[in-house]
Amino acid sequence: MRIVCIGAGPAGLYFAILAKLRNPRAEITVCERDQPGGGRGWGVTFAPGLLRKLYSNDPESARSIDQATFRWRDQFVDIRGERVVYDDGVDIYNLNRPRLVGLLAARARQLGVHIRYGEEISRLSQLPAADLIVAADGGNSRVREEVDRFGTEASYSQDKYIWLGTDKPFRAFAYHFVNTECGWIWAASYGIQSELSTFVVHCSGRTWAGLGFGSMSAADSLAALRELYREQLSGHHLMGQADNPLGARWQSFRTVTNTRWHQGNVVLVGDSAHTTHFSTGEGTTLAIEDAIALAENLDRHGDLETGLAAYARQRQAQARHSQDRARLSAEFFANIDRYASLEPRQFAVLLHARSSPLVPLLPPRLYYQVDRARKMARFY
Repeated sequence: MRIVCIGAGPAGLYFAILAKLRNPRAEITVCERDQPGGGRGWGVTFAPGLLRKLYSNDPESARSIDQATFRWRDQFVDIRGERVVYDDGVDIYNLNRPRLVGLLAARARQLGVHIRYGEEISRLSQLPAADLIVAADGGNSRVREEVDRFGTEASYSQDKYIWLGTDKPFRAFAYHFVNTECGWIWAASYGIQSELSTFVVHCSGRTWAGLGFGSMSAADSLAALRELYREQLSGHHLMGQADNPLGARWQSFRTVTNTRWHQGNVVLVGDSAHTTHFSTGEGTTLAIEDAIALAENLDRHGDLETGLAAYARQRQAQARHSQDRARLSAEFFANIDRYASLEPRQFAVLLHARSSPLVPLLPPRLYYQVDRARKMARFY
C-alpha cells in the first residue's frame, strides 16, 4: 500500500508510525513544508490517558516522549492579588511541540517512513501516486480546500490571543488575570522543560484594540505585555519563537468543522478535520487519537472505503463532544466580565467548571452555591 501524509505534525507522523508498524511493507511518505527542526509552537499538554494509549500502540516512541515530558499537578488562579490553588490529583504532561515532533520524526524514520522536508504541497498533483492521502496539514489545510467536498465550515472568534514562551520556569499551571483601564487581559502559563515555559495571552477584541496592540510591532507588543505581567514574569523575557524571539503575532481563533472527513482516497486528521479552542488544551490529544483511530480502522477493515467510513463515524462523534466542551470554555472567556466580580475563590471554581453547560445558564453566584452544596453532599 502506498500512503502519503501531508504535514509532519503529531497527527501525520503518529499515523505514519502506526501504519508502518501494522504493515511494514507499506510505502509511506510524509511531506512537510518546514525544514527539520522548524515549525512553530510552544508547549503541548496531555493527560495520563493519552500516555497510556501511546504505550499501548508503540511503547518505543511512548518511552521517549514520557522521558522528555515536564509534569505539573498543581494549578492556581491569580486574580486581584489573591492566589487560589487547585489540585485535581492528576499529573499533566507537557512537552515543547518541536521536541515532540522531533521525537516522532526520529521514530518514523527508524521504521522506514520517508520524510520529505521543505515541500510546500498546494495541489494534489504534486504528490506521488498513492492509495491513501492523509491530510494532516492543519486548520488551513490546502488539500482540504482543493478537494472542496468535505462540507467545511469555519468561523473566527472576536477575541484575540498570542502564543508566547518565556525563560521563566513555571512549576505549576496558572491563570494570571490583570484588570486594565481597557478591560481584563489574562495569561495561561505552564512549564514545558526545566528552564522554559509557555505563556499564552488572551483578551477581548475591545481590550486588545484599547491597549493599542493592533498598531504595535511585535517587539512593542512583547514589551507592553512584559510590563503588564512584570510581577508574574519577575524580570524574565517573553519570546515569540525559540529561534525567533520576535516571531509573534496576535490571532483570532479559527473553529473548523467538516460534515465529511474523507472523500475518495483523501482523509482528514487533526486540525484539518476539526479545531478545538486552545483553552481546553486538547488539540494534540485529539490529533493523536485521530491517528490511532485511523490506523485501527484501516487495519480492522480490509476495504479502504469501509475503513475510512468507520474512522469518520467514530471520530466525528468524539470530536463533536470535545468541540462542544471547547465552545463552552471559549464562551466563558468571551464573557469574562460576567464572572470577574466574584470573589477570587468563587471565580476560580467557575473557571475550572467552565465547560459545564450550566455555567452560562445559572447566575454565577448561584452556580457557585450549587457546586459547593454538591461537594459537601459527598461527605454525608
